[in-house]
Amino acid sequence: MRFQPPVLLLAAAPLLGATGAAPAAEPPPYDTAAYARCVDRLARDASAAGISQATFDAHVRPVTPDTSVLALLDYQPEFRTPIWDYLAGLVDEERVADGKAMLEEHATTLARVEEVYGVDPETVVAVWGVESDFGSTFGKRPLLESLTTLSCMGRRQDFFRGELLATLRILQDGDVRPEGLVGSWAGAFGHTQFMPSTYRRIAVDFDGDGRRDLVGSIPDALASTANYLKRSGWRTGQPWGHEVRLPAGFDTSVSGRTTRRPVSYWTSRGIERIDGGALPGYDRSALVLPAGREGPAWLVYRNFDAIYSYNAAESYAFAIALLSDRLRGKEGPVASWPTDDPGLSRKGRRDLQRLLIARGHDIGEVDGIIGSASREAIRAEQARLGMPVDGRAGQKLLRALSVPAPGL
Repeated sequence: MRFQPPVLLLAAAPLLGATGAAPAAEPPPYDTAAYARCVDRLARDASAAGISQATFDAHVRPVTPDTSVLALLDYQPEFRTPIWDYLAGLVDEERVADGKAMLEEHATTLARVEEVYGVDPETVVAVWGVESDFGSTFGKRPLLESLTTLSCMGRRQDFFRGELLATLRILQDGDVRPEGLVGSWAGAFGHTQFMPSTYRRIAVDFDGDGRRDLVGSIPDALASTANYLKRSGWRTGQPWGHEVRLPAGFDTSVSGRTTRRPVSYWTSRGIERIDGGALPGYDRSALVLPAGREGPAWLVYRNFDAIYSYNAAESYAFAIALLSDRLRGKEGPVASWPTDDPGLSRKGRRDLQRLLIARGHDIGEVDGIIGSASREAIRAEQARLGMPVDGRAGQKLLRALSVPAPGL
């Protein structure tokens, strides 16, 4: 669950290795006197919110601002990255295999979660996989440092002050230890990346230890995720959507997630399930074309909206939904994405990075994350090969670099 500004950011960027990573830049300087005055105001706000002076002094007073987070306020890779690239990195064979292993390992907990909240194990595990790669990638930024900085500088300071105060309450209540408060630059943390204010409202103690710990307790994290989806309108036993086929000449102006109509509206206009099955008779559905009329099409239902609410971007919702389908044993979309250069899985990105290193590019660690150094190397190789120079990691470039260069 992440920060949702007017236009959303990508919370899973470390997992995705997105092609449009935020540009590296020197952190801007800040006015130390103005910052000190802001901290004093925060102390008064914290006191009014029931946060002790001892808690505030221990966790906020020592903070040195990290102004590098200010550049990330306008970073929106979920809208900059083609969906076929986005999904290639988040719904790959590695994540499907790992997700199936998690379903087996935590089967007892997930069965209890489904019994209490009505959300199926595959959807809960899909959220876990996309958010933190099943707990392997929580994010590295100290939350108190980021949230204090954003409470005093940049846009939406009021929003971040609320998140900072929620974080202090979590610490004061003893749910999470200070060393567990690392995550995304905007404040999301834990196995399924809750924002602090959402944590305060939604998190549950599912393992019965008296603490709502989404960092150290997998049962708490999985149950809290299901609780969020339930409270967002999840319908037990219903699908999130069906891939469909559009009739020739279909007017796509009626598409869009918020253009909701009965399923009968779509069937009367010739829309059919692409696998030939029957569409349900739900009273609310929407036609979504994430890559336009030339790409795959879906009718989506209330459960898609519940997933979407977790991090308001359609590409994110499709990553969760399609990963959950893969965990149920289904395949990916039947229709092809409208590209002749599909995106790379994380393995493909690691392979590409190894090839770049073999050609003398200093890109750092082979980690499957296409950051600024990898993109610079990609651009250099694209120019050498006469390809469009856009820094994108696609299958065409991987194939081209797989042909040994002279002298290698």
